[in-house]
Amino acid sequence: MRIALLQMTTGIDPVANARTLTDAIADAKKGGAAMLFTPEMSGLLDSDRTRAAANLHPEADDPVLAAVRKAATEQGIWVHLGSLAVRGDDGKLANRAYVIDPEGKIRARYDKLHLFDVDLPTGESWRESASYTPGSGAVVVDTPVGQVGLAICYDMRFPDLFRALSDAGATILAVPAAFTRPTGAAHWHILLRARAIEAAAFVVAAAQTGVHEDGRATYGHSLVIDPWGEVLLDMGEEAGLGFAEIDPARTADVRARIPVLAHRRAIPVVETAS
Repeated sequence: MRIALLQMTTGIDPVANARTLTDAIADAKKGGAAMLFTPEMSGLLDSDRTRAAANLHPEADDPVLAAVRKAATEQGIWVHLGSLAVRGDDGKLANRAYVIDPEGKIRARYDKLHLFDVDLPTGESWRESASYTPGSGAVVVDTPVGQVGLAICYDMRFPDLFRALSDAGATILAVPAAFTRPTGAAHWHILLRARAIEAAAFVVAAAQTGVHEDGRATYGHSLVIDPWGEVLLDMGEEAGLGFAEIDPARTADVRARIPVLAHRRAIPVVETAS
């Protein structure tokens, strides 16, 4: 089963970003992919909150989501829209992933559970919780390429989420991201390979890359990793479209050789020592 990944340098203009997404949907279909995966914040990356505010909408009014749903219908392809910033009824935002089928229907939504609040040695400071409301649970959705478990970026540092996803039947773990360069160089590959190995599942991680219009820099290196931890695709730092083959039999083979899911146990704390 062939999949496609879009590696983007998303900017501050949703119209331009939507055009990149719809072009990629057409190219993914032309390239024989059954499903396209896009990065976190595919519709807008803008750290200027005042400027960004005019481009943030409730889900029903989001023009990027509408454009992607239309393009998925026209091309007859599944799309995992890595995430959009959508405005809730309370005025705060959700960092929300979508799985869209070839009829343009939204088959699943997932709001990022773990919000990234940190001060980096580079001087960068991120406070997602100032603007975003976290999600409330894990999501798995049935697609032609397998049972896809949804996560977003910083979620990858929390293995309990991936245990919940694989326990619920996920054979593919989708981890769209906009990873910073320092943390990407240190942790991106090793964390994603670990998630694939411990869940005995494919990992598909479409990423942002390059220097963005708002000044931030992201790591790139969109990845497809098989259940044994082998890297099937690493897109480096260039924006563009990549393809990989997903063999569902590989998951069953690895889980038969090392049955980690069957051997999982709840582990109580029986003693703490000072």
